Amino acid sequence: MKKIVFILLLLGLFVPCMGQTTSYSPLGGEGAVYYLPKTGLKIHVRVEKTTYTPGELCKYAERSLKVTGVAQEASETYRVVSYGISTFAIPDKDRSYTMRLNPKSAAANVVLSDDGILLAVNTEPRTVKEFQPFVPAKKDAAVDPRQFFTEEMLAAGSYSKLAELVTLEIYDIRESRAMLTRGQADYMPTDGEQLRLMLNDLATQDAALTSLFCGTTTRDTTEHVITYVPEPVLDSPSTKEVLFRLSKTRGLVDADDLSGAPYYIYVEDLFNAPDLDEDAMASMAKKARLGGVYVNVPGKVLLKLYQGAREVLSTNLFLGQFGYPELLSNDLFFKHPTTKLTLNPITGGVLKLEAESPK
Repeated sequence: MKKIVFILLLLGLFVPCMGQTTSYSPLGGEGAVYYLPKTGLKIHVRVEKTTYTPGELCKYAERSLKVTGVAQEASETYRVVSYGISTFAIPDKDRSYTMRLNPKSAAANVVLSDDGILLAVNTEPRTVKEFQPFVPAKKDAAVDPRQFFTEEMLAAGSYSKLAELVTLEIYDIRESRAMLTRGQADYMPTDGEQLRLMLNDLATQDAALTSLFCGTTTRDTTEHVITYVPEPVLDSPSTKEVLFRLSKTRGLVDADDLSGAPYYIYVEDLFNAPDLDEDAMASMAKKARLGGVYVNVPGKVLLKLYQGAREVLSTNLFLGQFGYPELLSNDLFFKHPTTKLTLNPITGGVLKLEAESPK
């Protein structure tokens, strides 16, 4: 929900409730206090968990079905299957300002976010698309192979005997499928849909009984969202640090957990912000006291993700904190009260500025 601050002038005086607003910016005094945004990143990492459960007849897999290499111990393994990046804004405490009004100016409508970030002046702000969490696909219910047991299988007195009976049933099912596909079955279906249903049913029985020997493998995908706020570093055009680690047996772990393989985030500053000396800062502050509005000139960065030494993602982004603040003259808003300013809610850069044409 947006917090809308209405600054009205009536007979040359502020409305009392606005007159009590206290500025804690370097400028001091009264007015609408606002922040420019710092751009944060959300790294979306989707991790697939593979769970293997051995079948109760796994010891007989090679002898009965001629399948080799069947594991007899349960296991869980993890791997990253995709990456993504989204952005968000937080108030930049180093870029806090007070919007002053000329008592002779007309009304101004200043729109702030709930945490005080400047979004717009004299117009509606740009909406931010809400984050949509990842929703895993619905999985089919597991099939219990025992529902396909015959009376003889249920009465088997040993695993060896059960393995023998299940093997015979599997081969019988496979033979029935082959006869149906060749059109040589004793009872052929009357249409294609009935044939499809019969083949699917036989395939389900085959897979369920075979799992008693070969085990079952299930895969589940979860999304982890890692928050990261890059900061420009003096005298260093780029930074690289461990963002997270991935353990093949435990999944996503903290960056300082050495049990996992490291994933690095690399940020390179591609924007050369102008150096603002003391005189330039003093001049800007003087103009701000007359009622100007600060906006961001966002900086461009190159962002990369590495899995060890291998690059897995690369993109360019504009981030508010890698640029510099710029002051828009108070004349835009107070000599021309119909001026409308819309800012990028993530970077603080100007999206749209509508002003009167000079007469």
